Amino acid sequence: MFKVAHCEDVTSQDVDEKGARGVRIRWLISKEDGASNFAMRYFEIEPGGETPYHSHSWEHEVFILEGKGVVVCNGTEKEISPKYVVFIPPNAQHCFKNKGSNLLSFLCLIPYGKEG
Repeated sequence: MFKVAHCEDVTSQDVDEKGARGVRIRWLISKEDGASNFAMRYFEIEPGGETPYHSHSWEHEVFILEGKGVVVCNGTEKEISPKYVVFIPPNAQHCFKNKGSNLLSFLCLIPYGKEG
């Protein structure tokens, strides 16, 4: 299957997990599109918002598009801003926090595994 879409035409959903505040996600490319190896997701975090501090058995590759914030990984906090890349290894406790006054947005790619 072939897909070309503007990201704003992909349905956005609130992240409804314990510990999430002001987070929305768009599944830009997923199994529904025929992608069998990985998914591409677009996250938007409102000022003061954050993703839950959590872990799982798969890695993340992240590219920051806009805004300022921090990523916390296994207790270490690093500042992030546009054009930064982040690698979260499997089983690492992690979260993203918007510390700026504007929207924080990023692409996040994850592999499909037994859980994906």
